[in-house]
Amino acid sequence: MFRLGFIVNPQAGLGGTLALKGSDGLAVEALARGAVPQAGLRARAVLTELLPWRERLQVFSAAGDMGGGMASDLGFATRIVHAPTAQTSAADTEATALALLAQQVDLLLFAGGDGTARDICRSVGLALPVLGIPAGVKMHSGVFAVNPRGAAEIVHLLLKGSPVLIDTAEVRDIDEAALREGRIRSCHYGELRVPAEDRYLQQVKCSGPAVEALVLQEIAAEVVDHMAPGVHYLIGPGSTTAAVMAALHLPNTLLGVDVVCDGRLLAADVDAATLERLAREQTCRLVLSATGGQGILLGRGNQQLTPVVLRAVGRAGLMVVATWDKLKALDGRPLLMDLPEADLEQMFAGHVDIITGYQQHVLYRLATHA
Repeated sequence: MFRLGFIVNPQAGLGGTLALKGSDGLAVEALARGAVPQAGLRARAVLTELLPWRERLQVFSAAGDMGGGMASDLGFATRIVHAPTAQTSAADTEATALALLAQQVDLLLFAGGDGTARDICRSVGLALPVLGIPAGVKMHSGVFAVNPRGAAEIVHLLLKGSPVLIDTAEVRDIDEAALREGRIRSCHYGELRVPAEDRYLQQVKCSGPAVEALVLQEIAAEVVDHMAPGVHYLIGPGSTTAAVMAALHLPNTLLGVDVVCDGRLLAADVDAATLERLAREQTCRLVLSATGGQGILLGRGNQQLTPVVLRAVGRAGLMVVATWDKLKALDGRPLLMDLPEADLEQMFAGHVDIITGYQQHVLYRLATHA
């Protein structure tokens, strides 16, 4: 029997659709504002993929929403190692991780974000192989699969007995309070041992080398030249898209989504509900840049872009901007997406046009894994 440790952080990612830049300390507010928990859904998607191996798996988890209830409902042989509090906390994650270490599980699979990875790192360090199911708002650490299907594929390889290299990866997180003020403070919190399957494992989020201001100005000028009258442009997060706002002489939300039309800022740092309403009523285009190092274009730090918004914008309404340095840093790996609906990923998959300078465009592959 393969002994699978399983932890779900039910609060992970709650702030994403509400443009809260994270969920730390904001779960109650997010739920009161109508946020729909996603971590459990993403974790269940992985366990569902593992159902054909159910007879060979024993799941060790915490009770209820932290994973045990789900595993038992799906028919896995489940052993409860921790009884969490009604309002789960980091202490519950840490206690469960320590209990899984005592059970000597073969792999600790968890659903959460960078905060959850920090809790697990603090508890077990390098003592256990760990794999994250991405369920947070921003995930800078290198311990996560690119999406739930990627996590399932890695577990499949282990179950089939394929040789899987276990290597160390960084756990990083940012100060969410500073982030909400538009300042990024990324810190290294340690390392975890992870299955080093580059096809399915995301890279550490990095800023990369400094980009010359001239390159960003040229990219921004190309975007502005292609802005049509009456169209609402959803300007996504990041420093590259910030250059577009600078070219328009408009204030910018560094890690949020702003709405621009006819050279005017119509709304700043908007949430999912606002964007969905706008997408239903207006013609919209989306200006996005991928995260440096990871290359993730959709599904990291921009959960305000729900399936409703993305379907309304469509593939034709996507404007991707990136510097040559950012694309070269991917070393041939595709841009990635981690969306909740497979048909939506199929809609956007393929080679996309990327603006890399003034009147300079390249085609680059967008996929769900390398």
